Amino acid sequence: MTIVKALTLFLPWPVRRWVLNWTFGYRIHRDSRIGFAWVFPAQLVMDAHSQIGHLTVCKGLELLELGPRARIGRGNWITGYPKGSAKHFTQQPERRPCLILGEHASITNRHLIDCTNAVSIGAFTTLAGFRSQILTHSIDMATSTQCSAPVSIGKYCFVGTDCVLLGGSRLPDNSVLGAKSLLNKQYTSGFCLYAGTPARPVKKLAPDLSYFSRPVGFVQ
Repeated sequence: MTIVKALTLFLPWPVRRWVLNWTFGYRIHRDSRIGFAWVFPAQLVMDAHSQIGHLTVCKGLELLELGPRARIGRGNWITGYPKGSAKHFTQQPERRPCLILGEHASITNRHLIDCTNAVSIGAFTTLAGFRSQILTHSIDMATSTQCSAPVSIGKYCFVGTDCVLLGGSRLPDNSVLGAKSLLNKQYTSGFCLYAGTPARPVKKLAPDLSYFSRPVGFVQ
């Protein structure tokens, strides 16, 4: 099957999309597109006008889902740890290795996203810049076992360059995470700038900022 996957990379996109849908049971809309990229989750759903850029790798996920006009840029490394393994995470049967992007959500270029547990990125949110990391798994020192927890990023959020988001963290709707910040908690208050290591609320943001009500994800 690995050979079949590799061969699909060199097919013209309309043929490649048909092969991916027919052979792997994917649901890729005719207006969506994947570049020269190794993207082979167990399930793939790409709604209309969604895109995945060149040289992105996505493997080990149960589900990768992109809403309408959602985008994953170039050179991203997106991995999970498949369920059913007898070696790790046996104490977490509810764990789901997946990445879900809402409509118009965007991941730019050269980020590292660990989807050992679920990562959700809300509609119109931008994971911006480059070199940010989302890490959903770690080692539980008390039990000396691998553990994981989901990461949630709300709607209309902006995550600055070179940030780290740890398992169990949550960035609420209409929030900004400042560049080089470490998010390791679940926050609930929107219209706020979170920044620092670890991140904490540092500034209230006006609800009427255009970013929080823009009708399209792309920012000119």
